[in-house]
Amino acid sequence: MKHSAITLDPVTQPQTALAWWSLPEPTLTYFPNARFALSDRDLDAGAQDSGAVWPAPRPGGHAVADSSPAHGHIPVLLDRCVELLAPALTRKASDGAGAILVDATLGAGGHAESFLTRFPALRVVGLDRDPAALAIAHDRLAPFADRLTLVHTRYDGIASALDEVGIPDIGSVDGVLFDLGVSSMQLDQRERGFSYSQDAPLDMRMDTEATLTAAEILNSFDRRELTDILRRFGEERFAHKIAGLIVEQRSRAPFSTTAELVELIYRAIPAPARRTGGHPAKRTFQALRIAVNSELDSLAAALPAALTATRTGGRVVVMAYQSLEDRIVKTTFAAATASRTPAGLPVELPGYEPEFVAVIRGAEQADAAEIERNPRSAPVRLRAVERVEPVSQGWGEGRR
Repeated sequence: MKHSAITLDPVTQPQTALAWWSLPEPTLTYFPNARFALSDRDLDAGAQDSGAVWPAPRPGGHAVADSSPAHGHIPVLLDRCVELLAPALTRKASDGAGAILVDATLGAGGHAESFLTRFPALRVVGLDRDPAALAIAHDRLAPFADRLTLVHTRYDGIASALDEVGIPDIGSVDGVLFDLGVSSMQLDQRERGFSYSQDAPLDMRMDTEATLTAAEILNSFDRRELTDILRRFGEERFAHKIAGLIVEQRSRAPFSTTAELVELIYRAIPAPARRTGGHPAKRTFQALRIAVNSELDSLAAALPAALTATRTGGRVVVMAYQSLEDRIVKTTFAAATASRTPAGLPVELPGYEPEFVAVIRGAEQADAAEIERNPRSAPVRLRAVERVEPVSQGWGEGRR
């Protein structure tokens, strides 16, 4: 684990990724920024790539990214998140004194900055698996250092992170915020390989200290495993065909760049299907990203830990961006807000009332104004619950 007291310096040297063959012109319709080995497009690539990149070096040799809206980082549903969590954070005092908020997906610190500013006595514990994001948040949130603790961990490490910073992991925090999925910074940082719109190494690690990469999955998993990943995590109906082409192509040369994968997907998906449902590579890239980072397993473990950590009157707010994430959130919150009285009894037994109540009905979406301001908020589904019964044990223990 790494706290804010430890300097976290992200990798600052981007890699240049080149496809090993020239892609057909139709592919450029979907992949306009791809560059190719031995191509005239590379003659001035050095000049084009030598300017400021994210993250850019700052004086002193450390790396930092400008997380302003101009660089794509606009916190999603910021005011609504504050509105939903404020009643839990101000129960003791209007300035948040005595309250603890866990930002389980800190990112560049946009949400955390707003909470720390609006509630000048609030304490925030920020978690992130990405060392680069922690370094950026560390700098951005420096004015609030006396009320902020940063921990390098996945969000399913909530319990151990709280223990490490001296906060009980049961019934101790007033709010928990999750902003799921890949961050804007990670998408925009070309060398991380999250985006199908730029040629880059096949990486996709949210934690750059982890070992499994998208390239390793593509080059070592068998066809059955690849098909399963694409179907389960990407809901890709052409999964079997894509997996077959992957196995066939890697027998000639291993995959190393996103351009190679996009070109293959373009060949695998029939033309009529490519014309609907957005970019043809989005489902495969989503599936690989989820597999590389164990996102769904992590979320399934993180939500019970967050519910357990929340004290009576505390709230948990989650923003999900795709159906697989939202399904886990919906199912977990439905169980948390259900009566614990055994089925079939005519009355609810004392002490078996629901531990949580839903703060909003169903899931909220971004309105037109939010989407216009921040197009990446379009798919968001926001859900929130509040604890109404004291916690006596880890949430869900003995429930099933």
